[in-house]
Amino acid sequence: QVQLVESGGGLVQAGGSLRLSCAASGRTFSSYAMGWFRQAPGKEREFVAAISWSGGSTYYADSVKGRFTISRDNAKNTVYLQMNSLKPEDTAVYYCAAYQWGSYYQERGYDYWGQGTQVTVSS
Repeated sequence: QVQLVESGGGLVQAGGSLRLSCAASGRTFSSYAMGWFRQAPGKEREFVAAISWSGGSTYYADSVKGRFTISRDNAKNTVYLQMNSLKPEDTAVYYCAAYQWGSYYQERGYDYWGQGTQVTVSS
């Protein structure tokens, strides 16, 4: 069992930055690849970014590539999502999740989820 708690969301103007954090507890955090997903109002939850257990490999949705950076600190049991050049279309609830199997890009491969943190980008 892994417990995940996101933080760092908030209201920001377009062009601004936010850094989300996801603190993990429970089973060995460093053995899990981790992902970030988001869900905007009226839309399905979508993949944002993922990072391998070692941090050596990262994966991004095309919509955030070049603007967002995923990273992790296994000593702190924390994964981060640095979001720069934010756009109004980035407005969503952001979730972190612990990966178990299959494709990094699909939420069905993730077994443990946080409660989400709201990010709102004003124009």
